[in-house]
Amino acid sequence: MPVEQQPVQPILRAMGANRPRPASRIPSAATWKSIGAHLMIPLFLAVGMAFAYLGAFHAPSPSHVPVAIVGSGPQTSVFAQTMNDNADGKLAVRTVADVAQAEQLILDQKIMAAYAVDGTHATLYVSKAASDAGASVAQAVFLPVAYQQHLPVDIVDVRPGTAQDPGGQTLFFLLVALSVGAYASAVAIAAATAKLAAGWRIGVGAIVSMAISAIGVVIAGGVYHALNGNEWNIWLLGGLYVFGIVSIGIGLHPFLGKWTTPTLTMLFVMLNFTSSGGVYPGSLAPAFFSALNSFWNGAAWLDAARSLTYFPGQSIGFDALRLSLWAVAGLVIIAAGVLAERSRRALADEARDEQSVESDLVVAG
Repeated sequence: MPVEQQPVQPILRAMGANRPRPASRIPSAATWKSIGAHLMIPLFLAVGMAFAYLGAFHAPSPSHVPVAIVGSGPQTSVFAQTMNDNADGKLAVRTVADVAQAEQLILDQKIMAAYAVDGTHATLYVSKAASDAGASVAQAVFLPVAYQQHLPVDIVDVRPGTAQDPGGQTLFFLLVALSVGAYASAVAIAAATAKLAAGWRIGVGAIVSMAISAIGVVIAGGVYHALNGNEWNIWLLGGLYVFGIVSIGIGLHPFLGKWTTPTLTMLFVMLNFTSSGGVYPGSLAPAFFSALNSFWNGAAWLDAARSLTYFPGQSIGFDALRLSLWAVAGLVIIAAGVLAERSRRALADEARDEQSVESDLVVAG
């Protein structure tokens, strides 16, 4: 019995359908739209980084930099007032009675430098541990003054950096490491714990925060010996700092989704590093970043860590308060995110119930 032959054309069409189609040479409008959507976050980061870093660092602009003239009497007062007037707001010049008082004010980080003249030579007192950039600015201000007075100048570093950290920059780079670990972990924790209760999210965030701080402290203190025996205190402060970022990231994720990472980058990289005082102190930064320096969390952590490491005995209570307020803000945002999630679920359940009722009515009808 002859085998029934199948039509050839349908088979050929089926075989052709399985072949990969050649790529289009010209992108369609939908393709361009997709490319633009995918590039929004990278372009946002590129523009934000350029504005933040160049805006903060391209031209340091001193504003009311606190310095002192050592001495007493009318001549010293007139000299200090003249410097203040000629500085046009760039300096805040005061007088102090003696060198001991000037050095103590530098150790208390109340002034950036002090200038003393004893008739035969001048001495400039600075602290590179407080700010290497600030010490350089002080030299740029007072060395020409000594030159006009025809006096040789000695530069005394009241509190220098250590052999492991001569420029006092290690703490700033530790801040960078903690910050990157914090905002990168925030999104991962938010995604992984999205179906857990808020308490679990907070608990996981706290554990990860202390772990990130421990990693940074072990490397900075244990490997590079740059923390001068203050590892435990800096670890606790680091954990509080990281938790503030992590909790804010967990709280923002339900609202922002994929935009959480660029938002955290803006808050804790673009605005954070530029206002922390790690490169230039707040008094040398542009007005916007100088204002942020007074309350931003990176500046709070760096000020506290610097005090613990180089200026023992100085209170860190205000810095700890600032870090605590950021952590509290993160907890508040988490609570708001939980409420928003509950509201969305309630609306979705209500919509499904209404749809179910309408379906039952249609069937009954």
